[in-house]
Amino acid sequence: MTFKIAAYGVRENEIDYFKNLNKYNYELKLIPELLTHENIDTAQGMDAVLLRANCVADADNLNQLKDWGIKYVFTRTVGYNHIDLTAAHSNNQVVARVPSYSPHAVADLAFSLGLTLQRHISLATYNSQQKDFQVKTEEFSQEIHDLTVGIIGTGRIGVTEAQNYRALGAQVLGYDVFQSDAAKEVVEFVDQEELFQQADIVSLHVPYFPGKNDRFVNAELISLMKPTAVLINTARAEIVDVKAVIQALQNQKLGGFATDVIDNEKDYLGKKFNQINDPNLQALIDLYPRAIITPHIGSYTKEALRDMITISYDNFNDVLTTGTTKNLVEE
Repeated sequence: MTFKIAAYGVRENEIDYFKNLNKYNYELKLIPELLTHENIDTAQGMDAVLLRANCVADADNLNQLKDWGIKYVFTRTVGYNHIDLTAAHSNNQVVARVPSYSPHAVADLAFSLGLTLQRHISLATYNSQQKDFQVKTEEFSQEIHDLTVGIIGTGRIGVTEAQNYRALGAQVLGYDVFQSDAAKEVVEFVDQEELFQQADIVSLHVPYFPGKNDRFVNAELISLMKPTAVLINTARAEIVDVKAVIQALQNQKLGGFATDVIDNEKDYLGKKFNQINDPNLQALIDLYPRAIITPHIGSYTKEALRDMITISYDNFNDVLTTGTTKNLVEE
């Protein structure tokens, strides 16, 4: 009997990857939209769902999936805060994730955003687009080999970005509660305050733990940064106090801010707007080119996509053949 999977948030250019990597011959229902309350009926008749970030897997949707006999609620992402684990485990539903994928995907984006702001590329290209070809004093910059870069969170992604900067001669500082041997080879560990004070670029790579590290990059930490420094967030929106960032940019206390994540992403990603109702998001848009927003494209590479799909398929096969998988998510 063929195992049926409804995969959500499948973009057009991802369809062939889902099909070509399907070595277990699952029956796939590839759905371009994210899972919501309004389209939950698309899962009816399936054995499992495969989600991505910003899918709605709250108690209501999980209960509906249970009523239809859907036991497997997997996500092809590292994060899983879009899944109500308490409800899932109460329903005896199995939750699994992709704990890692190509670390170069997010690391390369963070690295590119950091240099784009530090070298004032966004400012210079914006001025040129406005038909202004004057060389501005604000475009004066520093060479990479003279930069000090701070990496907050030195897991695989953080270490990979650190290696990128080290290869070009920059000094790289690191902060993490767990200092791995791999990280010690490429970063100099310092305390958090010292990192924010010294770094020309601060790049965030820490997971979000609700109720524990909400908005931990706040006005106090930002006030420690050089007024020419830039802050890069390719982790989770919830770890940064965006209001504090906006105020620092407006008051010339921060050189730039780039983010691949925004608050309330499920309300915005995949959509085009004539008007933005979130005043903080609109303020960041208005601060371009000193503020740059990308629509959560950190993992949007061929290599990362292959990893996500392959590991997800393996997760399903492991559970179906052995009853478990090393990538289970426990409550």
